[in-house]
Amino acid sequence: MTEARIKIAKTDIVKAFAQEESRIFKESDIAAILEKNRAFWRLRRGMSAGEFLAFLLEQTNLKKVSFDFPNRKIIRYVWGQVPLHELLMTLQSNCYFSHYTAMYLHDLTEQVPKTVYVNQEQPAKSRSEGAITQDRIDMAMRRPVRVSGNVVQHEDYRIYLLNGKNTGNLGVVEMDSPEGARIRVTDVERTLIDVTVRPVYGGGAFEVLKAYKLARPKVSVNKLAATLKKLDYIYPYHQAIGFYLERAGVYTESSIALLRKFDFKYDFYLTHQIKEKAYSERWRLYFPKGL
Repeated sequence: MTEARIKIAKTDIVKAFAQEESRIFKESDIAAILEKNRAFWRLRRGMSAGEFLAFLLEQTNLKKVSFDFPNRKIIRYVWGQVPLHELLMTLQSNCYFSHYTAMYLHDLTEQVPKTVYVNQEQPAKSRSEGAITQDRIDMAMRRPVRVSGNVVQHEDYRIYLLNGKNTGNLGVVEMDSPEGARIRVTDVERTLIDVTVRPVYGGGAFEVLKAYKLARPKVSVNKLAATLKKLDYIYPYHQAIGFYLERAGVYTESSIALLRKFDFKYDFYLTHQIKEKAYSERWRLYFPKGL
């Protein structure tokens, strides 16, 4: 009797899901839809959300998508076909695309990356005031760069869910994805800073340099410098940014000079574990030979 009733209601159930504003659901969303429509569909009071969900997965266009991250499994249910960028925007509240993914979305790369970076900012915490010294910088940059292990394979893509520095969503904007979905992503200036700080998440130093070249018509160096100051990093990333701007060969000297207004107290490095180093006197920066 119960199975017959839900089958009779199937047409109305499908219509209701097709009319939902979003095509992406959590289990709690499906439970809420059930409770809202239970009486109209004449479903028994004892029918659980789990039973209803099982019916939807077996009898309708609803599909289960599981992201088995090492830190936490995240399950979503999608109605029909949903673009990947739109789906990933639901992984965490207030998350946004960053690094290589933001480079791609802003046309700062000629590649079509198969790795996607989604950033969820950490809660605000007090800044460590450990003294920075040249010895500490040298030691840190001789070590392998830290790479998040919170990654999962999804179809042809590797999805990283990063726990990023708390910035209050500084430089995060809304834009349309290539598929037309409304998404959140770091702006051009914040993206260039992020991939300078973590070139491993931007395809490496050579790809980051190309991003600086491609960014020329879109970027405000004034805004870039102001954003860097607000991010308040301990390490002197302005030296790497200034180097990239200069080496890109497409920026005016007056723009590049904005990065010279920062302090220059230490030698710094473009990336970790540089095997064959060259040195820029102007930027007090070690970088890979051939860059």
